[in-house]
Amino acid sequence: MKHRAYVRIMDLEIDALGLLCPLPVLRLRKRMEPLQSGAEVRLIADDPAAIVDVPHFCNESGHSFIGMTEKNGQLEFTIRKG
Repeated sequence: MKHRAYVRIMDLEIDALGLLCPLPVLRLRKRMEPLQSGAEVRLIADDPAAIVDVPHFCNESGHSFIGMTEKNGQLEFTIRKG
């Protein structure tokens, strides 16, 4: 029996490249509003303040901060709507 690799498809990807604090988080909040609880969102930003702002937003809003990666100066955040 072969093992299958499952890749999680994001429910929403938000491009916040070039936006400065607080705009990445404001865009994230607005775009997440219509999503159902449990939806997973990827936010792509390049504002260094987002490293602090996004986890803080998740904590204050009841969302789960899944993690962050950095690729070539771009930050990719994964959030699950609470």
